[in-house]
Amino acid sequence: MKKSFAVANIRCEGCANSIKKALSPHFSFIDVNLTKEPRIVTVELQNEADEEKFKEILIGLGYPLYDQKLSSMDKLGLKTKSFVSCAVGKFTLDKGE
Repeated sequence: MKKSFAVANIRCEGCANSIKKALSPHFSFIDVNLTKEPRIVTVELQNEADEEKFKEILIGLGYPLYDQKLSSMDKLGLKTKSFVSCAVGKFTLDKGE
């Protein structure tokens, strides 16, 4: 089943590229909608474990769910991590990877 999530810290195509690249080994369908705010990520989930894996991967990249309860320090750390993920995504996008 396809499920959509509002995700924080996504700013551009570089962010979307990093997210798609990280999720693609685990999910058959991934869409990052950059036209809405907050940004919406849609994935094909098979079960609850898939949803947890999805959230774990996003947090690892610095992109928490929009409504996720986090401390100010956690938010700052994730925002910083998302800048790095975004830069990597832009670089690989420019290289055509």
